[in-house]
Amino acid sequence: MSIESETSDPAVDSHVEEIAAEFGDAITQLPVYQRFAEAKAAVENDEQAQEKIEEFESIREEFMLARQTGQADQEALRELQAAQEELHDLPIMSEYLEVQSELELRLQELNEVVSEQLVVDFGEKAGGCCED
Repeated sequence: MSIESETSDPAVDSHVEEIAAEFGDAITQLPVYQRFAEAKAAVENDEQAQEKIEEFESIREEFMLARQTGQADQEALRELQAAQEELHDLPIMSEYLEVQSELELRLQELNEVVSEQLVVDFGEKAGGCCED
């Protein structure tokens, strides 16, 4: 199905892109975003956290493969959950997850403000191309 659109005005398009860039820049200036960036960098630079992340990812990949082949069992699930718990128990990871959640909530609030103007869920529409 093709949707015909009016010819866009390059000046309007350029202005909207400029405002969008300013909006993105403004988000990076939010204190919650700054804390998120710092927490993310701390996790990325922490050897123990990186080891636990790699361990968790490896166990998760094994579990997903076992699940696809019908061989996943409760013991494999418990192992995956234990690895995730160990990872989340690291203070540096716990801080990261907490501030990530705060940032996601703030971004959802901003999405609602933008969506009110558009009469659609901006974040949902911007994040995907198709709906079933």
